[in-house]
Amino acid sequence: MADNGLTTIASRHGVKTTIDRLEAAVTAKGLTVFARIDHAAGAAAVGMPLRPTELLIFGNARGGTPLMQAQQTIGIDLPLKALAFEDAAGKTWLIYNDPVWLAARHGLSGPDANAVPALAGALATLAKTAAGE
Repeated sequence: MADNGLTTIASRHGVKTTIDRLEAAVTAKGLTVFARIDHAAGAAAVGMPLRPTELLIFGNARGGTPLMQAQQTIGIDLPLKALAFEDAAGKTWLIYNDPVWLAARHGLSGPDANAVPALAGALATLAKTAAGE
């Protein structure tokens, strides 16, 4: 499901395992993991509760740079990010920004956006691998 540029898929795994699986899939594809942020740990460090929530930031300069050369503002949305979180019912979800939506947001079209559908497909495949679909 996609809403406001976010693609959301259910995961068959907990948050940590989902992000572990995504990190492994991203690395196997030769992408760089720039950061992994455990928001729940950050909340706990300041005495606040938060259900499990982890963010993975990843990408590849070979893929992102041409998009930024065409429209530098897309750099605010790159590198790519995926968030796994547990909802109030204990279900784990994986969400990410749809690259097609990002391209439209930044006005990329024509030849400048040629690689975007392939990027969207690759990201969807990575997410499905992480979620266990």
